[in-house]
Order: sequence, then structure tokens, then C-alpha cells
Amino acid sequence: MSQDQQEINQGKSTRLPEKKKKENCPAPMVYLVGAGPGDPGLITVRGKQLLERAEVVIYDYLASKKLLKYVPRDAEFIYAGKRGGVKHTHTQEEINRMLIDRALSGRRVIRLKGGDPFIFGRGGEEIEELVKEGISFEVVPGVTSATAAATYAGIPITHRQYTSTVAFVTGHEDPTKPDSNIAWDKLATGVGTIVVYMGIKNLESITKKVIKYGRDPKTPVAVVRWASTSEQRTVVGNLENIASIVRKNNIKPPSLVVIGEVVNLRDTLNWYENRPLFSKRVVVTRTRDQASELVTLLESYGAECLEYPTISLEPVPSYEVLDQALSELETYHWLLFTSINAVDYFFKRLFQLGRDVRDLKGPRIAAVGRVTAEALASHGIRADLLPEEFTGEGLAETLIKKDVEGLRVLIPRALKAREILPETLSKAGAEITVAPVYQNVLPASTPGAHLKEELLTALQEKSIHMVTFTSSSTVKNFVTLLGSGTPAEVQQLMSGIAVATIGPITAKTAEKFGMHVDVQPTEYTIPDLVDSIVKYFTSQPAA
Repeated sequence: MSQDQQEINQGKSTRLPEKKKKENCPAPMVYLVGAGPGDPGLITVRGKQLLERAEVVIYDYLASKKLLKYVPRDAEFIYAGKRGGVKHTHTQEEINRMLIDRALSGRRVIRLKGGDPFIFGRGGEEIEELVKEGISFEVVPGVTSATAAATYAGIPITHRQYTSTVAFVTGHEDPTKPDSNIAWDKLATGVGTIVVYMGIKNLESITKKVIKYGRDPKTPVAVVRWASTSEQRTVVGNLENIASIVRKNNIKPPSLVVIGEVVNLRDTLNWYENRPLFSKRVVVTRTRDQASELVTLLESYGAECLEYPTISLEPVPSYEVLDQALSELETYHWLLFTSINAVDYFFKRLFQLGRDVRDLKGPRIAAVGRVTAEALASHGIRADLLPEEFTGEGLAETLIKKDVEGLRVLIPRALKAREILPETLSKAGAEITVAPVYQNVLPASTPGAHLKEELLTALQEKSIHMVTFTSSSTVKNFVTLLGSGTPAEVQQLMSGIAVATIGPITAKTAEKFGMHVDVQPTEYTIPDLVDSIVKYFTSQPAA
């Protein structure tokens, strides 16, 4: 993560605005983008496209920080969060000024706002200031918190058997207004469902008004906090007791209040909070490029994934060994692939040399497991051999059964890797060539200080439920980046936090560093790892 991004929580900006419009710069333009309610997957396609082209992003407290990964790293990031009861990072006037200044400097400015910009988001006020300055704008709608909170709590805010009317109301009006312009006497019985934004502070007053003007005190009410995130929490009561229920359960902002008979449908339609990994926070240490499958599957079961890549893949300094082997490939009997990374970097080099898959017609080809075989298949190569056990030991054992004495074997692999496969085959009489094609390194964009500020704190506070490891390198670098020291120190840090490893080799490495491995699938693939994680958590006794 860049220094720009590390400073966003302090509301700092690392680039100074240019006060005057540059010569020949693009016409000033600001995009107000609705970030949705919290789940980054609810951003619109248009919103994502604009973030990918952003040069300045000014974002709110309620906008998911995960959306910032779509923004170019050299962009300017400005945190402009405002929270009730907390001193604001910037006043609204300062935010307006920043929008104007950045736009006039000729940069593409994105104003990223939680929910929808035009529903209690002050988007209209910001646009009015842009218009005064002659600055063009575009507004991209977002999923508003009202519909998201109700939907993710299993409450349809309209239903033919209950009501066809709904009203969105703010529970926190402009304090400078002399009188409220909310007609509670009409709303109380005039609409079927009332959704109140920012209503926690005044909840008791609001419910009393609704009862006063004719609504049945037993009308069901739901309060949903942090809707569509792993921290979502819902409490249910009725008009006369919901305020005390909220106090008892310590429900704080940001929360939505849903009033109406439709709340009764939650017992039937509560889908989000019933997912098996709901509220579980899982750390993913895989490389940023390769984490998507694991993250997607975990999130589909309701987990919140915290991505802290502890390795980065890079080419090796020299391909001399591989290039020589490729020049005499017809003399090799076996070509062995022990990971999808080896496959990817092998073919990158093959193509760089002006060769293609037709040059692989000489040796037979083996893969360490099903996923590696699938990676080969994506290049038009079908593996001739798969071991019964998807490990280096399993591959060596399978090959030895076929007799490798006197055979030449080429193994493209990481620069630093376990020696069990080449050593075992060499002892069996094979002539081995190990050709490094890639290397695992510490990711330059994830400095240790950043990990310690966020991940280390979360581990110490036990706000993380599980850490996942998909290779021995992810384990080693995890410990290195955290600076945890001895196995005893690692054991203390990880106490109470489950550990999941993709296979026995990774598990042994984790145990060597003092971790207790709780989850290991019988087949060493990402889908099997996720299935095992789901089984682990669903078998745990309810808290």
C-alpha cells in the first residue's frame, strides 16, 4: 500500500492542490459516485470504471476502503469522513473547497460517498457549489442504505400482502432549522413502512411521535447496524420497546431503523446473517493477484476477508539454466511442474524466446496436482501423470514406481523451494535439472509498519477469527513481516485465532513457527480449503 493510502485515516493528502487552472488542461470535472452501503461488491459498474481512472479520490467514512484498490496507486487519496459525535476530519466547506481546487487543477476528481449521493448524502449541496464555479459534474447513483439494510436483514420494505408504500426519513435534521419539516402526524399512519436514517440518537423521541400520531405501539421495528458488512447486527422489537432494546444491546451508528409490519418477514427471509461464515473475519495472505478465488469463495459464505499478501512473485535474475534446458529439451524424458506459478513463468519465458507448445513434444509432462494440471491445460497441454497424493513426495513416489533410473528430468520451479523432489529422484538414479523460473519475495507495497499498524493490532485484540496460508512462503513471510520472533511469541500472538493451511507441507511450516493448525483439507486446492473452513466454523458451538 502506498504512503498516500497509509495516511488516509488521518485525513492527510500527500499532494498539494494547484490553485490556478493549468494551461491546456482538461475542462474541470467532478464525479459524485455512490459507494453503496458497505459491501464493496455493490458498487455500480459505472462507479468502478470511474475509480479505475481517478486522479483524486475524496471519500467518506461509510465508503468501503476496499473500493480504493480499484484506484491507481499514484492517485491522491483524501479521507473526508464525518461521524456523529466525533470531530470531523474536514468541514463540509473544506470538502467543497477541495473538490473545486482539485477540479480546477485539471485532474479527474472522484467524490466517493457512502450509499447514494442524493439520499441524505449532501450530494446536492456539493453539486451546487460546483455549479457556482462553472465546474461540470456527473452523479453516479449508489445502493442506498435503506434498501440495503432492509434487504440484508431479510426485510422487504414493500410487500403486496403488507404495504405498497414506503417513506425515507432522516432522524437527524439540519440543526440550524428552527422547526422540523417532517410531518410525523401524516407519516405515522400514512405510509406502510418508515425507514429512518441516522435515527439512533433520537430513536426514543421518534417512536413516541409515531405512537402519538396513531401507529399501533406493537408495530414491529428492526434496527440494522453496519448493513451488508461482516459487522452487520440486527435487533428487533416494537415501537414501545425498541429504544430500550437498542440501549441494552449497545447498538450505535451507523444504523437504519425500519418500522412496519414487513419486519415480521425477517423470520422467513433472513438470508445474509444465516450464511455459515457470517461475521467471521479471515486473513488472506496469498499474493494479491492470486487471492481472488479464495476471497470470492470465502465471501460467498459470508466471511469478511482481510487481504494482507505476504508474498509477491517476480522473475528470477537469470534464466540461463532454463534457456539451456529448452535448447536441448528433446533430450529430457520428463518435465515436472510443482505449482501453477511454475507453469505461468515457464510459459512466459518459453514465449519470450519465440517458442510455443509445439516445442514440448519431446518429454512426458507431470503435474503435482489437479490445479497445476488445469494450468497446463489452459496452455493446451494435458499432463501425462498425476500422483495420488498432491505433494512433492507423492510425485516423486509415483515417478519412481515407473523407474526413473538413467532418465533426464527437468523441474522448473521457484528459486528457493523444498529439495525433496529433486533429491529423491536423484537418489533413484535420475539426472535432475532444476531451473528456477520465478522467486517469492516480500511484497514491496506492504511494508512491515503497515502490517503492524493494522494486522498486528487486530491479532492482539483477537478481532480476527482465522488466518489462511496457501504455501510455506506465505507462512515464513507472515512471521517476518510481523516481526513476531520466537515460536513461543508466535503461539501467544495467534492464541485463540484459527489457522488454515492448504496442505501438509504448509501445515508443517506453520507448526514449526509455533502455530496450531486447525484446518487442512484432504485435497490441496482452494475450493477444498474453503469447504474445510466452512465445516470448521459450522461445527463450532454457538457463542
